[in-house]
Amino acid sequence: MITTITHQNKNYKIDLSQPIDISLPLSNTPENITAWYVSKPEFTPVMENGFVGDVNLGGNVNFRNIFFNPHGHGTHTECVGHISKEPYTINQCLKQFFFFADLITITPEKVGDDAVITLAQIKQLWQPKGSEAIIIRTLPNSNDKKSLQYSNTNPAYIEAEVAAYLTQNGINHLLIDTPSVDRESDDGKLAAHHIFWEYPNNTQTHRTITELVFIDNNIPDGTYFLNIQIASFENDASPSKPVLYKIWE
Repeated sequence: MITTITHQNKNYKIDLSQPIDISLPLSNTPENITAWYVSKPEFTPVMENGFVGDVNLGGNVNFRNIFFNPHGHGTHTECVGHISKEPYTINQCLKQFFFFADLITITPEKVGDDAVITLAQIKQLWQPKGSEAIIIRTLPNSNDKKSLQYSNTNPAYIEAEVAAYLTQNGINHLLIDTPSVDRESDDGKLAAHHIFWEYPNNTQTHRTITELVFIDNNIPDGTYFLNIQIASFENDASPSKPVLYKIWE
């Protein structure tokens, strides 16, 4: 299923039958990834007024309530509403869904007890060339990331200066395989978030941050065609499914 994409006056070919899913699924298991002090998601069949929402329990259909937190239970895409007093929602803010994206791999630097992605590292590994999105894969990158319980582990994060540099060079969509672009405990500063969205003085509502992606080691660094899929939540964030496509010029 080959299609041609025109970007910045150049034509590229992608194969829509070969998607590369970099999202983590939401599951009703203890292995579901968690962060921000939440317990695992809950999937429970509706059992009311004689109705049985589970085929294995005698019902006609599976009909479950699902309790989860977008930020703490897997891959999610968030808008400025995550930090704003104003009620911005991801469904209102994300209006385009296809972008050219650069994938880079970084071993965060050890700074005291922290693992930090620095501006110097970004400048060394990434050169702006017109992409609207960047995806950061951190090392080490084992399959354990698919089921980590991140709370109170001080995961890797980016220097606030990185957020400024990226936006100054055309990046509107930042994707990372950690729970947050900011430090787990930073006294509520959320500096990278504020700088990326330029909130509150010059708010950029079209920009998004996607966290807790997982990029397998067999996916090489480079430029891809990115599709960010979300559910239509009127909330600051939604579970999401970012999908990459290899590009042929």
